[in-house]
Amino acid sequence: MPVRHPRVAVLLAAFNGMHWIEEQLASILEQTAVDVTVYISIDPSSDGTENWCYEFAAVNPGVVVLPPAGNFGGASRNFFRLIRDVNFDGYDFVAFADQDDVWDKDKLYRAIHILRTQKLDGYSSNVIAFWSSGKTHLIDKAQPQASWDYLFEAAGPGCTYVLGNKLAVEFKAAVCANWHQVQDIGLHDWYCYAFARSNGFRWYTDPVPSMKYRQHESNQVGANVGINSLLMRYKAIHDGWWFSQVKLIAALVGKREDPFVRPWFRLERRQLIALSLKAWNCRRRVRDKVFFFLICWATAIIGKKVE
Repeated sequence: MPVRHPRVAVLLAAFNGMHWIEEQLASILEQTAVDVTVYISIDPSSDGTENWCYEFAAVNPGVVVLPPAGNFGGASRNFFRLIRDVNFDGYDFVAFADQDDVWDKDKLYRAIHILRTQKLDGYSSNVIAFWSSGKTHLIDKAQPQASWDYLFEAAGPGCTYVLGNKLAVEFKAAVCANWHQVQDIGLHDWYCYAFARSNGFRWYTDPVPSMKYRQHESNQVGANVGINSLLMRYKAIHDGWWFSQVKLIAALVGKREDPFVRPWFRLERRQLIALSLKAWNCRRRVRDKVFFFLICWATAIIGKKVE
């Protein structure tokens, strides 16, 4: 009697990916002990990505290219389109994929084994960032969860996420119900993690890296490594984008009136200072807790108004 492998829908958002997408798809289709279908949504590209993907799908029955749906303008909206338009019925798990990484062959098998044996709903993992120069760096996101970290950060790179069917279906319903609002979310993986945690789903971040996380100039969100990355993240906070995302996500996951959130939700000067005193509950890594404390004070004193 043939063994039934877990069925996994892999959602891949593509844009001008000709340099990397073939290697990425090969690493997904070579996953061990799982039955994979890759769904690709392509933001209109100028490098031939669309034609290549259609030709690849024509000879690979495990790959489906979704019909054109206009310009997305960013990976997050592209992923929301995938979540909305792909039918999850019949799949045991749903995973997210970027176009430019390289997955370990047991990436999905290991995630599914952990999800099943520990009775979990959502999974993410550490990754190995790599550059064309040969440089590599471990991206460690496997610190213990904090009670409210999900309102302020993702669980790690979204390309490591694997969701059980129940979580995937409920997240899909939330995305569809709040379709216009989610178009303003800059990081789909942050919202996904926040939705899971705020609705009582059990999430695990694996300290064992599951993939190679390619770094290049076209990365929309890359590895948080070096002073330039730190300065870019500070600019996003100083300009008001990050705190605006915090407020939007808190509202979307139904935490706007929670006793923890309500006192600081307007993010005015006194409220930011009060929030800084709760830094230990807002980020996972000790370094990030300290940075969070300082950012709250800096924004309160010299930062721009958060809308």
